[in-house]
Amino acid sequence: MHLLIPAAGMGRRMGSDRNKLRLMLLGKPLLAWTLLAAESASSITWIGIVGQLDDEPTWTELLQSLQLSKPTVFIEGGKTRQESVYNGLQALPPEAEQVLIHDGARCLATPELLDRCSQALQKYQGFVAAVPVKDTIKVVDATHQILDTPDRSQLWAAQTPQGFQVAPLKQCHEQGRQQGWEVTDDAALFEKLDLPVHTVLGEETNLKVTTPADLAIAELILEKRLQKKLPN
Repeated sequence: MHLLIPAAGMGRRMGSDRNKLRLMLLGKPLLAWTLLAAESASSITWIGIVGQLDDEPTWTELLQSLQLSKPTVFIEGGKTRQESVYNGLQALPPEAEQVLIHDGARCLATPELLDRCSQALQKYQGFVAAVPVKDTIKVVDATHQILDTPDRSQLWAAQTPQGFQVAPLKQCHEQGRQQGWEVTDDAALFEKLDLPVHTVLGEETNLKVTTPADLAIAELILEKRLQKKLPN
């Protein structure tokens, strides 16, 4: 399975003036934990890091230190996540028929989740890892007045990985560029063209590290995981 990792985002909500994936989590950059999960996932055979040229030396140094056994390449990203994924799709090896796309900021995804998502592509044309929403959601207007309360049983919080057959996803991206569509994830492109997108059960701990509070929570989760792996 081919894996693309969009890794070009800045850390403005983190209060950082650089790529947040360069921030440290238990002694390693955030991106390192994403890469280690991919290394441990038996289904992943190729990894593409889609980032900005300014970060390429940092990621090259990181890859040297991690010594991954799987082919891992750097791909220059675009101004938006959508552009970055488009660039990543163009850089896939010719034999790639299926692809997982996983945000580098979701650094707590487990190898088991990656493998489960890879398996889902044997069944689905497109899917999104997601978890059922626990909170009651309110729809509000510009004045913050509540307009509606959707049925929670039908609401799922989207995560990554998202997985797709490569050929239709490339077609969706080309159509999106022609039409000027701006979307925040690849599933939205599938949806705009009425292609089926399913859900695959994600992980409650698969949070996206966006704020300092997220980073603190990620540290606690990771510490507990590492403690479980220590010999008694």
